[in-house]
Amino acid sequence: MKKILVTGCNGQLGRALNKEYSKELLVNTDVMEGDGIKALDITNIDAVMKLAREENPDVIINCAAHTAVELCESQWDLAYQINAIGARNLSIAAAEVGAKMVQVSTDYVFDGTGTRPYTEFDNPGTTSAYGKTKLEGERFVKEFAPKHFILRTAWLYGDGKNFLKTMLKLSEEHEEVKVVKDQFGTPTSAAELARLIKFLEPTENYGTFHATCEGQCSWAEFAGKIFELAGKATKVIPITTEEYNAKVQRPAYSVLDNYMLRLTSNYKMADWEVALKEFMDGLQ
Repeated sequence: MKKILVTGCNGQLGRALNKEYSKELLVNTDVMEGDGIKALDITNIDAVMKLAREENPDVIINCAAHTAVELCESQWDLAYQINAIGARNLSIAAAEVGAKMVQVSTDYVFDGTGTRPYTEFDNPGTTSAYGKTKLEGERFVKEFAPKHFILRTAWLYGDGKNFLKTMLKLSEEHEEVKVVKDQFGTPTSAAELARLIKFLEPTENYGTFHATCEGQCSWAEFAGKIFELAGKATKVIPITTEEYNAKVQRPAYSVLDNYMLRLTSNYKMADWEVALKEFMDGLQ
């Protein structure tokens, strides 16, 4: 039986992977030890190497990340340790034990000033600390893990804290909510991403892939669809990014084109509205 080591197992993707890989031998790790979960500080190379040698996994899937975009700006060292050094350490360990390395990355590696979906061949360029540290993580994976899959995803939602859950909570307290209308991307179900990982990791189709659901929308449109599927009467008031006055500049257009998946595997992820309905139905 294949052994798979998962970091950040308590996060949205980690939980989705546990459902998708329910019949495989999983080694679940996170910052804190828990029921069936091993404590692992991925920023500590000695701890990472020790666990990798003890468990000798066939695959390492890195779901751990510092994803608080605004906090990354004021916590650069911590963000770099987790998003870059953590990926480096796991990649070194993967090479040591001959494991495949799956690194989850982000649309934030692009600056978001484009007008068409980004492919894997577009040059990354980012101004945010989060994007910069995740991009450095990608580079370390390429440098140290010969057998690697780098999956760039975006607007992830699942079992955990996310935009979708925030909107549902706000709908219980407000008749209307203001949501940004001029930032575009693709909402992506953690379940869909987990399915892709399970499809891709047994292969030798290594490299960098964009991995989002199909289609695109604005945050305001996303919120509207959430309320519609949840049967909420809450009204969405579209506002501009300038009106929202965020502390960190977020990509205005970060739609990803899953170009390499189509060309190399003929694999297509679900449309974002279809995946969202599946998730919302599961909340009932």
